Amino acid sequence: MNLKLGRVQLESIEATLRDNLIAIGAQTSILIDTAGNIISNVNGSGRDTADVYSLAALAAANFGAMNTMAKIVGEQEFSLLFHKGKKENIHLTKVNEDCLLINIFDNQVSLGFLRLKVTKVIDDLNTVMDMKPC
Repeated sequence: MNLKLGRVQLESIEATLRDNLIAIGAQTSILIDTAGNIISNVNGSGRDTADVYSLAALAAANFGAMNTMAKIVGEQEFSLLFHKGKKENIHLTKVNEDCLLINIFDNQVSLGFLRLKVTKVIDDLNTVMDMKPC
């Protein structure tokens, strides 16, 4: 992976996550690379998310395992993963070959609406990451 981002790109990524996902009620949006390193962490809940570094590493491993399972059942890949809890939910999705997006949200946010917003965010993030670093 050869992902190089400048300050302007990182600010744009954070604004995209804040304006599209945090604005609809997601508690936290985290952009990570496929190794589990955090690129951007936007928290809208006003409280610290549990250990985001462990969460990022586990999410990357979970996504890797899921893609191996996809191949076992004859799929090229699975592009998203959803975990539903009693109060908190986690939505993971592939942004591109290098990045994954993690969203933590509660039951007040519709999964369908979140998925619709994530589709737009992925397009926006890929546009930003394709720009030359500033």
